[in-house]
Amino acid sequence: MTFDVAGDAARAVHERSAAWRFIEGFAAAWAEPIGPLDGWSRADLSATEELLGVRLPEAVKEALSLFGKRPDLTSNQDRLLTPSELRVDREVLVFRDENQWVAAWGVALGSDDPEVLIKLDLLNKSEERWDPWLPRFSLACVEMVLSEALFRDGAETADRETSEADISLLEDHFTLLPLQSPGTRWFVTDDVIVREDDSQWLWARARTPHALEVLLKALPGDWTTEY
Repeated sequence: MTFDVAGDAARAVHERSAAWRFIEGFAAAWAEPIGPLDGWSRADLSATEELLGVRLPEAVKEALSLFGKRPDLTSNQDRLLTPSELRVDREVLVFRDENQWVAAWGVALGSDDPEVLIKLDLLNKSEERWDPWLPRFSLACVEMVLSEALFRDGAETADRETSEADISLLEDHFTLLPLQSPGTRWFVTDDVIVREDDSQWLWARARTPHALEVLLKALPGDWTTEY
């Protein structure tokens, strides 16, 4: 199945519903289609609102209702929280935790598709703060699904340090996505996704074994691969 990763991601930047269509299309092409039992019920989400004493942003409810029970899409490395695990920290709704608990992602309450923030876990808790991450929660879900695809068990993945040649090679062979969270850039084809972190490390995922071979030829280097 062919899925226009670049085109659908670009549309997701401008429209919340397009973000959900991207995730549905990506799941069908790169994992398994999203089914009717893959999300939490609105009753579950209402119970969370009552427990926390806050109104969950509509985009958060839409996401959890659509794919909140699909850890293969959301929690291979870092972890999307279940409704009962959601928490409020300094008026920020925390929805995702880093796998070693060194960071958390959250949204400010009050709008339907709010800005996403990140907080690093510091030794001096008084220095911790919520910093901007991505402008909308729905867009962060697109970034999350792409990120978690890089760590899916049994998938065609590879990673290595960046080299001086990578910048031009990435721009020559791949499409840059408009998804840049701080320090991160995404490059894609229909069959390959590459995340560049802080110009220091490349994480890659191919949809097929052949696509992985093409990737390794396009970006030669000392890759660590998993098939």
